[in-house]
Amino acid sequence: MEVTPKLRNRLLIQNGVFVVLLVALAALVAFFAREYRVEYDLTQSARNTLSQQTRDVLAKLGGPVKVTVFATRQVEVRKPVQEFLAPYQRAKPDLAVALVDPREEPKLAQAAAIRADGESVIEYNQKSEHLTEYNEQSFVNVLMRLARSGERLAMAVEGHGERRLAGVANHDLGEFGKQLAAKGFKTNGLNLALAQEVPANASMLLIANPQVDLQAAEVQKIKQYLQKGGNLLWLIDTEPLRGLQPIAELLGLTLGPGTVVDPDAAKVNASPTVAVSANYGRHPITDNFRLNTIFPFARQIAVSEGGEWRAARLIDVAPRGWVEMGKLDGPLAFDKTRDLAGPINIGVALERAVGDRAQRVVVVGNGHFLSNQFIGNGGNLELGVNMVNWLAGDDALITIQPRPSRDSSLELGRGGQYVILFGFLIFLPLAFVSTGILIWWRRRKS
Repeated sequence: MEVTPKLRNRLLIQNGVFVVLLVALAALVAFFAREYRVEYDLTQSARNTLSQQTRDVLAKLGGPVKVTVFATRQVEVRKPVQEFLAPYQRAKPDLAVALVDPREEPKLAQAAAIRADGESVIEYNQKSEHLTEYNEQSFVNVLMRLARSGERLAMAVEGHGERRLAGVANHDLGEFGKQLAAKGFKTNGLNLALAQEVPANASMLLIANPQVDLQAAEVQKIKQYLQKGGNLLWLIDTEPLRGLQPIAELLGLTLGPGTVVDPDAAKVNASPTVAVSANYGRHPITDNFRLNTIFPFARQIAVSEGGEWRAARLIDVAPRGWVEMGKLDGPLAFDKTRDLAGPINIGVALERAVGDRAQRVVVVGNGHFLSNQFIGNGGNLELGVNMVNWLAGDDALITIQPRPSRDSSLELGRGGQYVILFGFLIFLPLAFVSTGILIWWRRRKS
């Protein structure tokens, strides 16, 4: 084909138009890539995506958040921090991140009390917190502490063998106390035999299974605290009330005898005396709560109707179980003449108006579920923190439920283990050796 000037000009125009369209397309792609972001998290438990609870917490932070990262200019130090904070910046545009090299700004790092390379200072609501552990739960816990409008003081009655918030024994609540401290609560013990009264600045009072009777004067101090509108978390085991019957009467509680028996506990390899719950009432404490919880040796909690308290059921257990009125040391079987059939309610939330404020009380027929021995099971910790947040009036601050990384481990049966053993340790080496010998023999023969 003869290339004429006319054909040459036509090809030149076509190529020019192609180049212009290509540049325009590239510009449009760059524009949309900058303005819009689409991500797909292919992990089974979506562990690389911010949870909806975290997004809700960020949305409830009314003002800007400033994060100052004190990190040297080394890529291995700064890059992981920047990548960690990037999703939070996309979810909250007014979350500002500033990078500071502590070697170049030593006075600034010293004033901020920086102790480690990569440490961050988070500022919100005219308060600041340090962050050294970069994971979703730690970061949001810091934001929750900063978001609290004032000090939250959780007092625990002690001096009668109660479960202690600072205790390390299996029956104590030490791990629960640590989690409350991490979320901005100040925890203290309260010996009512020595104290004049329950401090007025206490956000809540905890009573957890006393082992000896409280004196009448101590019970009276608790009644006065409640009559003034104080908030209470009461964990009641199957043991006697130890002098606290007047408190139960004040709250309108009906506490029957017996222990909850749950045949479905066998599905999680637990004793029938361990009640498993996945059914919760409609209440701010349990809204959107989807984790299983366990309650060893639980008791039924009921509330008299028609009183001044507004009551809500929180926790139902043993839909196919019962309240065992007999002894637990033998075979357990339902006796319709004495036992109470399930489902059984073991937790209630009470609320009433005292003056111009709302008074809140949570009663759970079990103290084991928050003990050091059982707090790590299912959603026990998250449920306990939700209760304390509600009692303290922090309804908007929710606990971040850790998501299991179900696709981060591989479980193999005996057959799969044998395949790997014989396949990789025996068959493949023999195959390579045999192939080598065969190639050597053919070359020698040829």
